[in-house]
Amino acid sequence: MKCIKVIKQAKSYELGEIRRMDDLEAESKVKTGYWAFCPKSEWKLATRKVKVNQVVNEQPAEELSIEEKKLKRKKNDKK
Repeated sequence: MKCIKVIKQAKSYELGEIRRMDDLEAESKVKTGYWAFCPKSEWKLATRKVKVNQVVNEQPAEELSIEEKKLKRKKNDKK
């Protein structure tokens, strides 16, 4: 399998379009001059969505007094 990319505008192809196909078919398309070989990593970037790790800024919870914390612990221990 080879990855090829459109390098010249045509009616049925958009400039920059990337396809992955069989070796023989890819070679014949590259010979036409409208396509060029490209790395598989470029094809992966074009076809797969990039996962973005979003950092959630959590607001710090309201500060509890010492007595409230102790009361909370007692309630949790009873359960």
